[in-house]
Amino acid sequence: MNTEEYFTRIGYKGSLEKLDFETLTAIFQHHIRAVPFENLSIHCGETITLDLGQVYNKIVKKKRGGWCMENNQLLSWVLKNLGYNTTILGAYVYNPQQNVYATHMTHLIIKVVIDRTAYIVDAGFGVSYQMWQPLELVSGKHQPQTPGIFRFTEDNGIWYYEKIRRKQHIPNQNFSSSDLLEKKTRRNIYSFSLEPRTVEDFQFQCSYLQTSPDSPFTKKSICTLQTNDGFRALIGWTLSETQYKYEEDMDLVEFTMLSDDEVEKTLREKFGITLENKLVPIDIKGLYTI
Repeated sequence: MNTEEYFTRIGYKGSLEKLDFETLTAIFQHHIRAVPFENLSIHCGETITLDLGQVYNKIVKKKRGGWCMENNQLLSWVLKNLGYNTTILGAYVYNPQQNVYATHMTHLIIKVVIDRTAYIVDAGFGVSYQMWQPLELVSGKHQPQTPGIFRFTEDNGIWYYEKIRRKQHIPNQNFSSSDLLEKKTRRNIYSFSLEPRTVEDFQFQCSYLQTSPDSPFTKKSICTLQTNDGFRALIGWTLSETQYKYEEDMDLVEFTMLSDDEVEKTLREKFGITLENKLVPIDIKGLYTI
């Protein structure tokens, strides 16, 4: 494993001389636009492992993507190798249907400290909830980015992460009531504490999320990738492409329904992913919105 090969994978050719916010942001943005957030291994008969060597081989050499425990673990390793002050944290994802945060710590995120200022770095959430640059860890501050307005609030040592989004314009009215569309303007995303974690702390969750029939990741095959002006997502057979700020306070969301034969072709052409094993797409209605 080496960082040069990683930077080739994400297409980053910028300077690494200064370990500042600007360099961190540039690396981060190249990562989220090159490495998909995806769970396709679950639906290809493959096992997702948290072994760093295998994560590196999957994302860097095989040019695949991964979920948070893969994407953020790899990014944390790269940043630490460069000399950034990094800490792995664990988050509890919000369940909008039950209006509660998960009881299990299923989301791996990174804290990076630069000149005594702490930032949260998360390259592993995908779709419209994906931050486009590191967020300053400060309570109550609106932090506008192209995807929308992000905010942290802190209460008794617990931090809460949320997003305020724009309205959505869906030209194809057949999809205007799709369960994939987030209906609320303000959406809780996850909560976390600043207790340092290790990758080993996520082993149970990694196994549970890819095997349990109650897991949202066994119910849906997911592949999402950030673009220069939005993101695209393939959920089961449904391809969506979102353009941020299509109009004032409006995002454009276009849907296309694919056939079985079109799914893997779309993965290659739209997401840069070539699978080794046969994908079995799945999209059971439930807890996942773009």
